[in-house]
Amino acid sequence: MTPNRVLLTGSAAGLGASVLLPLGEPGLGWSLTAVIVFALLRKVRIGWAVLSTALFAVGAFTSAGWLFTLCVLAGCASGSLAVAGGRTARGLVAGAWAVPVAAIRALPWVARGVKNGGTPRLARPVLVTAALLVVFVPLLSGADPAFAELLGSIAPDESIGQPVVLFLAVGLGTVGAAYLLVSPRTPDEAGDLPRTVARRDWVLPVGALVLLFAAFVAVQIKTLFAGDEHITVTPDLTYADYARSGFWQLLAVTVLTLGVIAVVARLAQLDSPDDRRWLRGLLGALSVLTLVIVASALARMWLYQQAYGFTVLRVLVFACEVWLGVVYLLVLAAGVKLEAGWLARAVVGTGFAALVGLAALNPERFIAERNIDRYHATQKIDVVYLSRLSDDAVPALVTLPDDLRACALRSRRVEPDDWRSWNLARQQARDALAQVRKGGCAR
Repeated sequence: MTPNRVLLTGSAAGLGASVLLPLGEPGLGWSLTAVIVFALLRKVRIGWAVLSTALFAVGAFTSAGWLFTLCVLAGCASGSLAVAGGRTARGLVAGAWAVPVAAIRALPWVARGVKNGGTPRLARPVLVTAALLVVFVPLLSGADPAFAELLGSIAPDESIGQPVVLFLAVGLGTVGAAYLLVSPRTPDEAGDLPRTVARRDWVLPVGALVLLFAAFVAVQIKTLFAGDEHITVTPDLTYADYARSGFWQLLAVTVLTLGVIAVVARLAQLDSPDDRRWLRGLLGALSVLTLVIVASALARMWLYQQAYGFTVLRVLVFACEVWLGVVYLLVLAAGVKLEAGWLARAVVGTGFAALVGLAALNPERFIAERNIDRYHATQKIDVVYLSRLSDDAVPALVTLPDDLRACALRSRRVEPDDWRSWNLARQQARDALAQVRKGGCAR
């Protein structure tokens, strides 16, 4: 791909984004833009590209801003990996940032190529025309309402700066991605760390951790999974005390242990069969015991949510803990043959896939439904919190009794979408609101 073609590719992607992207909210245009960019680039890693497109497609189905922000960030990282690749942990981190870095490095290369390599006959006038229209059309439409109305009948009305920002951001990103495809760099090219830690130096600390975890599981086995029975028979112990006093500590143990396993597995010497057996046995035992601790943390948080209701933070940390459990299963699988070349990619890929799965759950609607179920069982509900949820929760909130529904939805307005910003959750919210009577809130 020549510099001229790279420039044209970036310009085409930027123009597509300036037309398709609804910058202020989730919508269908995000996934359409991702499809166009990958189609223009062509030679990308299919797995990462599909995962990136799926993350951007979340914007067409849910309206929770926090969830879509996470998906956009993960989608950009996955899209960068689709171009740059990466196998090791270091390579994946570098690959996730490769495209924005390459966008800056590509500009001098593109400029030299356009100047010295000749330009296709229509390339320069097309680029100049596009640049002029992107700048002057928003300015003129902002200067005269009649002219803005005329343009609005052709294309959606935008703020002055939005098309320019989208054109530059997506266009430069696509130029950087195309530049990486022309001049590929291997993110894993840095040398591997040497295995310098002898068995006598790591067996004792890791073995001590294994014994400590085994003792914890053995002593606490009745309380780890006893749940309601343990809480009801223990004086001065509440659901809040049971969950809060243990969950965050167990979560910290899970994360820190993963770091210990990563360091030992990476630096421990493997000069003999005995080295391999000790490494496989101790790290495997540590992983299995940590999986029990993960299950305990999940049980504590589930009981807490059942007793006090679901919130966004509780669902999010619960999902993170589930993903950490999957990571430990992957570590155990890698430890069977002490082959972990695929592990870093699997950890990152399952993390992005977990985010897509969380979006498929539609967490804010799930939260509203579970809290409404809890209300029917206990007559307890936090209407103020539910009223702050996004439009995802509206179809569940309309099932509340009339007085509670009026309070939960009294300030809810769902504006219509155009084709670019179409969103299934907002469409369902509008349909649900259209079918209920409006009433006054007594609270």
